[in-house]
Amino acid sequence: MPPVVKINAITVPAERGEEMAARFAARVGEVEQMDGFESFQLLRPADGRDTWLVYTRWRDEAAFEAWVSSPAFTRGHAQPQGPSGPVARHSELWGFELVASAGPEPS
Repeated sequence: MPPVVKINAITVPAERGEEMAARFAARVGEVEQMDGFESFQLLRPADGRDTWLVYTRWRDEAAFEAWVSSPAFTRGHAQPQGPSGPVARHSELWGFELVASAGPEPS
């Protein structure tokens, strides 16, 4: 069974970009502990768009579903209380199966 890739496309207003990056930095290490996790990248738009991409790769769909059902996922995705509120205006989850790959794994 090929690895599974999940991409969360998150719309973030430009003025909230630094906050978005900081929130991900604050929860580094959570997903890496999950069985079946293979890689993660947070991609900030560099072409004037407002859509950030969160790329994760998993051994299989069951590993991803275990992550989504975990307490660590719930903690990491809880919306903060207070005036800053949610950073994202919208998000959409895309799913893919890895068909071809070249070069070294990204770090």
